[in-house]
Order: sequence, then C-alpha cells, then structure tokens
Amino acid sequence: MSFVVYMLECHDGSLYTGSTNNLQKRVHQHNHLKSGARYTKQRRPVRLVYAETFKTFKEARQRECLIKCFTRKKKLELIRDF
Repeated sequence: MSFVVYMLECHDGSLYTGSTNNLQKRVHQHNHLKSGARYTKQRRPVRLVYAETFKTFKEARQRECLIKCFTRKKKLELIRDF
C-alpha cells in the first residue's frame, strides 16, 4: 500500500493539503460527500493540483505537515514544478 500527500485548489483559489491511501476516493469525497473536510466542503468544487507518493503513512504525514508550513508562494512553486 502507498500513501499520497496531495494539494487541492478550492473554488475560491485557496489551497488545501491532505494525505490518504486512496487519492481518487478522497478527491471524490472532498467534492461530493459529507466525509470531505469541512474546509473544502465550503469551497467546492476542488481540483487536484499536486500529489506525492510515499511508502509509509508516517512519511506521508511528515511531508503533509511540512507542506502545511510552507508559504503560499512556496506551495505554488511546488505545484508549478509538479
């Protein structure tokens, strides 16, 4: 099993970062279901703009936390280079 750190661009232009072991299902949840994050539920639709795969959940969560600390400018650079 692999784990993915992802970034979504919300309808209002804001960015959301998360991690999952099923990216397609999670993006669907963010766009259509109550089980999506409260943040994205209020900013639909969202679109996937970045994804990075890891072997362990721990690695993915560490990267997610690091990305969440990035400035918006640095997040946009990461997306651009994706």
